[in-house]
Amino acid sequence: MPSKDIFHQSVRTALEKDGWMITHDPLHLKVDDIEFFVDLGAERVLAAQKQGQKIAVEIKSFVGASGVTEFHLALGQTLNYRLALKKEEPERILYLSISQDTYQDFFSRQFIQDSLKEYQIKLLIFNSLSQEIVLWKE
Repeated sequence: MPSKDIFHQSVRTALEKDGWMITHDPLHLKVDDIEFFVDLGAERVLAAQKQGQKIAVEIKSFVGASGVTEFHLALGQTLNYRLALKKEEPERILYLSISQDTYQDFFSRQFIQDSLKEYQIKLLIFNSLSQEIVLWKE
């Protein structure tokens, strides 16, 4: 099983503060003979809709030497996880979780924004100090 990201507990706490119940830590998927471990699985029952929402969250810290390299890895992993979820748990929506600082410093660049739009990557942006969700970006 892969090691947890340095922001793992912060994101987990932020989700719980936002009313999500963590159902998997990590969320294990097996497609054919390949195993995937998405950082978190969570769900929330919405009273107004009387149905549950299910998400999967992949957490990335972007603390490596190259933000571009980290982005390439995160994008590839996110796309593969999304395909695995489509096959095994199609009701779950995948979010890539990044810190507010990473969003402001790196993800604000036009090419990164274009990539997110092109590949339809959903973001969960959190504040690592307050351990709260700042923005859900569809």
